[in-house]
Amino acid sequence: MICSSIGPIAVAFPDRQENIDDLAKEFPNWDMQIIREKTGVRLRHISGPEECASDIAVRAAEKLFETYHIDRQSIDFLLFCTQSPDYILPTTACVLQSRLCLPTTVGAFDFNLGCSGFVYGLGIADGFIRAGAKRVLLLTAETYTKYIHPSDRSLRTIFGDGAAATLIEATEMPSLHAFDYCTDGSGADLLIVTDGGARKTDRIVPRKRQRWPSDLSLAGPGLVKFTLARVPKSVASLLERSGWTADELSYYLLHQATAFMLENVRAYMRLPEEKMPQYLSECGNTVSSTIPILIHHLRETGQLRPGMKNIMIGFGVGLSSAGAAWTERFDPADYLAPGGL
Repeated sequence: MICSSIGPIAVAFPDRQENIDDLAKEFPNWDMQIIREKTGVRLRHISGPEECASDIAVRAAEKLFETYHIDRQSIDFLLFCTQSPDYILPTTACVLQSRLCLPTTVGAFDFNLGCSGFVYGLGIADGFIRAGAKRVLLLTAETYTKYIHPSDRSLRTIFGDGAAATLIEATEMPSLHAFDYCTDGSGADLLIVTDGGARKTDRIVPRKRQRWPSDLSLAGPGLVKFTLARVPKSVASLLERSGWTADELSYYLLHQATAFMLENVRAYMRLPEEKMPQYLSECGNTVSSTIPILIHHLRETGQLRPGMKNIMIGFGVGLSSAGAAWTERFDPADYLAPGGL
């Protein structure tokens, strides 16, 4: 039976960087020690005024093609996950098809999901592959910093811009074993940008403290409550559907929201620290790209190896969550050696 497998991943960030020392100079009254402890973020990357999500996505995709010798003509579908598209229309994926010189036979579309978007993308790609596709290019890219006012202490210290390019391929060796989804639109106001769409009179009034004038509104306590209720249920569902036990899992790979959020989930589920890795310090919360960036980091540092069983879960804006039970199959030697894939 044909299945899908997560192949190589490449990541890219804007050139501009902003670290916690820069913020301390700009806002000397902010308690940077508390901010660092709660967010887990030391450094973030900030897109330029004319730099869009597609620009960062192109950098990630080109790095993927070059590093792993991927023939761009072999791509059957292009999926682009973003909540900061270049245009209302056309779909940014069509722009990316042209900029990346992908074949005109490729299918391409955007989907608007944030924190759960990468796992949703895996599910979509898995469906295309089971229907006959051989290679799907999943791009995730966000420029959330464009929605944040410079004085907004609650958001500016968390979010960074970035992109990831992930190749999903057809295989006969099972890799993505089960998926789990949840949608609760009653919490749509917990993380929302009310401007820029077609609705001019808001029917959704954001639940937020009116201390900062950012376009992006986030109500942290509600998101924490959703996450603590949802993640354990998703884990239980994925274990049941995959036939695995918790003892078989190497990692719980969660959306990298903040260190505070991840520590709350870990403590609630009574998991050892090494089972729930974090990678926030050098990039912040990059929304749809946090999980592929985390996977890339674990691969690069040798912590994630073929044969390891893992659960990944994205959660947040929507409200939504998406989880997958996944066995690591990627071996860079398959792509880097002469005559590789």
